[in-house]
Amino acid sequence: MSPRAPLVWPTQALSEALTAVWPAAQVEVVQSVTSTNTVLMNWARAAGPEGVPRLLVAEAQTAGRGRLGRTWLAQPGASLTFSLALPLAPTDWSGLSLAVGVALAEALDPCATPLSAQTPVARIGLKWPNDLWLLDPQAPGRKLGGILVETVVVGTLRWMVLGVGLNVHPQEGAAPAGVRPACLAEWLPDITVPAALTCVLLPLAQALKQFESAGFAPFVPRYAARDLLHGRMLTLSHHPELTHGLAEGITHEGALRVRSAQGISLIHSGEVSVRPCEPEFVPIAPLEDAA
Repeated sequence: MSPRAPLVWPTQALSEALTAVWPAAQVEVVQSVTSTNTVLMNWARAAGPEGVPRLLVAEAQTAGRGRLGRTWLAQPGASLTFSLALPLAPTDWSGLSLAVGVALAEALDPCATPLSAQTPVARIGLKWPNDLWLLDPQAPGRKLGGILVETVVVGTLRWMVLGVGLNVHPQEGAAPAGVRPACLAEWLPDITVPAALTCVLLPLAQALKQFESAGFAPFVPRYAARDLLHGRMLTLSHHPELTHGLAEGITHEGALRVRSAQGISLIHSGEVSVRPCEPEFVPIAPLEDAA
């Protein structure tokens, strides 16, 4: 693979997008860190009540991490990795990672792409609780990105640190042989990593502000329109009692509804990892009701 050109970051535009929602917010872009989430978690603890919202973007991470301690590979020019730290005070934190997924998916895939003239579907689907998947009518869905939400209490403030990783271009060594991870460039061939961040930052900031004031309820129908698991048989891990069941959508608090022989169980974010029993994902339902 030929070397990629140095990245050019529109820091002024990024700052303007963020300060449109949080006027005191700061933006920092670095070449490499261990983990943007780790750096901002430590920063939030030290900043305390004097801290201001802060966006940290890294061209590469040496110890990037995702949910349940998984690693996240990020190569310069191929992957967008950033974290956003801000004091947040929603009435209910439930469903936050799902709301973030909705905001990212809608920003990158704002309109239904007609895979056929009769059935417009989303190109980006959401896999509960924190993954974005690229849909392909001729092949299984593949993971496109992930979301990691962490919080830390400092005095009277609760800081949210939100980490996002998105595959923008193919990465060498990012997957085992024979596995082809998804990337944005598959249908947006001219996209760059800075352009991807510019695309999602303002919608993400606005979604977080909306979540703080109204909770997850406004995002429920929008999530449902991209829900990859709805109607699928699941295998669940890290759950003490439930191993299999049928996904029946999400609640207004963002819990996953799973039907089994024991009835309906509500699975909350962070409790389990879920995998469809079928070997392939297929395009999800049309978006007529997603407004």
